[in-house]
Amino acid sequence: MELLARYLERTDRTIYALIRARDDEEAEQRLLGAARTVVGDADRHAGRLVAVRGDVTEPGLGIEPERRERLAQEVTDVVHSAASVSFSLPLAKARSINLDGTRRVLELADVCAERGGLNRFAHVSTAYVAGTHRGPFYEDDLDRRQHFNNTYERSKWEAEKLVRERAERLPTTIFRPSIVVGERDSGWTPAFNVVYGPLRAYSRGSLTAVPGRRSAPADVVPVDYVADAIVELSQRPDAVGRTYALAAGPEARTIGDLIDMSAAAFGRRRAVALRPRVYRPLVHPLLIRRASESRRRVLRRAEVYFPYFDVRAHFDTSAATEALAPVGIQVPPLEDYFQSLVRFAEAADWGRRPLTRIQARDAVEELEPTRPPSRQLEPVSA
Repeated sequence: MELLARYLERTDRTIYALIRARDDEEAEQRLLGAARTVVGDADRHAGRLVAVRGDVTEPGLGIEPERRERLAQEVTDVVHSAASVSFSLPLAKARSINLDGTRRVLELADVCAERGGLNRFAHVSTAYVAGTHRGPFYEDDLDRRQHFNNTYERSKWEAEKLVRERAERLPTTIFRPSIVVGERDSGWTPAFNVVYGPLRAYSRGSLTAVPGRRSAPADVVPVDYVADAIVELSQRPDAVGRTYALAAGPEARTIGDLIDMSAAAFGRRRAVALRPRVYRPLVHPLLIRRASESRRRVLRRAEVYFPYFDVRAHFDTSAATEALAPVGIQVPPLEDYFQSLVRFAEAADWGRRPLTRIQARDAVEELEPTRPPSRQLEPVSA
């Protein structure tokens, strides 16, 4: 959705969006709804918004052959950001979306290249293709004999490998975000997953201990940084064939820092960081046995996030930093916008009260009328 906003606000390009829907009318309404959420007045962009009913899990993306052919003749750039971010899907299901879905989008890109020419295939991967790797994980690294913490990491690793294999015949650029959170100024996000689960538990006093190390990296980046980077680098000829880690990297804060910021934000005692080999078999079962039913559910939901309190990989971001710093796109320190994330999450009741990006930004202006506006990039050429 942040990418959609940038292409609407900063370019005059026509945007084709693959939308799951029962029919074309529903697909169009879903796309317009998404556009209204991020830019407000979507009607003025209606002529440049084209909903394409389809599904990455279906052969040919579920697009009718005639329309597929028209798309191939008109589309010059593909940004593939569709994925399931669930950590708990069965491997076959995760692969059907993340791996096979990528394969099908690549197949369409092949046809685009044959028909009208393809400027770029931008693939949104994840920094956590590093899996259980220990030590530096460089932007050109992929297979370091690592294992994976869940089916999300494995299926995204397999998808990135597939994209790399196509790089000889397609102009690819790969982006690896780390843990993506809301906008730095407004805190806005439509997705309350990954770090938001433990934060919500902390806000309710349900997270008193975590299975990890205070010194482990908490690599968090705001979504506006990620979207700005993708839009900027997807248009640069020198980014073809490159992989960029859109992560905090050497600037990442630690799990200890995150615990301290959370304790201060919610007025709670600091959670204790315990070694996973102690916490998982001994402490966690004890907490579940002693908890109320509602707290048990929270504790069990938090289990999928345990590996991210004890990450041993350190993401190198040299290529991304070198490419983006000259145009002023850089990762802000987490402490500079952590309160914005918390404020928005509580205002949105952790996703139960949906708020638009426009509403979130208006709230920031009301709270901080003298705050300078965030940097606006120059329009991207069509």
